[in-house]
Amino acid sequence: FGVYTGFDSDNSSGDFSEANHKVPEMLDLDPHQSNRTGKHNGEPEIQENGIKRHRTSLPAPMFSRSDFSVWSILKKCIGLELSKITMPIVFNEPLSFLQRITEYMEHIYLINKACSHADPLERMQAVAAFAVSAVASQWERTGKPFNPLLGETYELTREDLGFRFISEQVSHHPPISAFYSEGLNKDFIFHGSIYPKLKFWGKSIEAEPRGTITLELLKHNEAYTWTNPTCCVHNVIIGKLWLEQYGVVEIVNHSTGDKCVLNFKPCGLFGKELHRVEGYIQNKHRKKLCVIYGKWTECLWCTDPTTYETYKKREKRGSEQKKKSVSEEDIKSENDEADDIPEVQDTVQFIPGSKLLWRINCRPPNSSQMYNFTSFAVSLNELEKGMEAILAPTDCRLRPDIRNMENGNMDVASREKERLEEKQRAARKERAKDEVEWHTRWFHQGTNPYTGTPDWLYSGGYFDRNFSDCPDIY
Repeated sequence: FGVYTGFDSDNSSGDFSEANHKVPEMLDLDPHQSNRTGKHNGEPEIQENGIKRHRTSLPAPMFSRSDFSVWSILKKCIGLELSKITMPIVFNEPLSFLQRITEYMEHIYLINKACSHADPLERMQAVAAFAVSAVASQWERTGKPFNPLLGETYELTREDLGFRFISEQVSHHPPISAFYSEGLNKDFIFHGSIYPKLKFWGKSIEAEPRGTITLELLKHNEAYTWTNPTCCVHNVIIGKLWLEQYGVVEIVNHSTGDKCVLNFKPCGLFGKELHRVEGYIQNKHRKKLCVIYGKWTECLWCTDPTTYETYKKREKRGSEQKKKSVSEEDIKSENDEADDIPEVQDTVQFIPGSKLLWRINCRPPNSSQMYNFTSFAVSLNELEKGMEAILAPTDCRLRPDIRNMENGNMDVASREKERLEEKQRAARKERAKDEVEWHTRWFHQGTNPYTGTPDWLYSGGYFDRNFSDCPDIY
């Protein structure tokens, strides 16, 4: 569920067989939205200015999940780590977790903005907005991405957006995904490794983030590091699924000593804090330079600390005048219903004089029937004509289970997923028998040069396209 991986396993007990379950019927998709590029052979249209247009819809709509019970699978897993639990494919979305990581780049204009600013405070504001935008695509994305196979890769080059990206699944247990991106103008490097720990708590699934995210602005000789907030999916047993992010995210500028502290607030007793983000930027002397506020599902603003405090005091006085008494029974009832809080709450209360840092992109009109994908996400698994000849044989786009699910062939996708997991198990047993260690291809274990913590670092060479020694994983 959400952006995080870890449910699928090559240690499955086999108690749950996807092939034994009826595939639910397809949802209706507006035929006028089905291929808005006007192409019917899968080849993207070329615009007059020469920039390639990417597809705007998936080949087939998503399947209804109403016939499946998550509880039948998760009821024995309360409090356990979920990396060894196999989930039925109907709860997936047709993307690998490596492709989900690539969605960090959807708002790359914020990195470009950070590169262009001469003022370090404005650079930190743009980086903070980028860190928040990186989790924005998760809003209403309650399907889980496919767990990458060991050695799986994903590459994305977007000349129109000015970057290229490469990721690799460097470990299966625990699941660790490493990524590296660079600006085509050599203006930034963005890299990291992610290995979330997932737990099931009865009504919800929580993903605790692990791994460091690093952004280097080469022109300014600056490096920023942070860790993602905790992600939680509620109502996994019954009711409408909804997602929240919570926890404190600290973004450190290792060159200036500036720090941005962002508090992703839990929804709170009455749901008033749902999706809210509040924080501040301080210099190395701990002086607050600005306050940041907003919602990770909507927008982010900044203002000076004095204006913010004055507004908050005025707001507090007003709320105290209108405050009504709440009985203990009301509070208990609200606690009991905490998992049923609706997904959409009030919009952000604008403080006069604030500067807009970021606003979420509008989603395609048929997004709800495409796993709530953004326009950027819709294009990630697109296999364009001639691409197979240059892709690494380990690229996600070549995974038959994801491809069949995207095309609406759920039975085939389930069988292919089981085949790939069995192939992975057999390969691991063969290596163990021959006492052969697994070697990653594009990343290596090392130390993050800024935090001093263990990290996976890009070894280089991927875009030389020598794929002769890539493993056969599909």
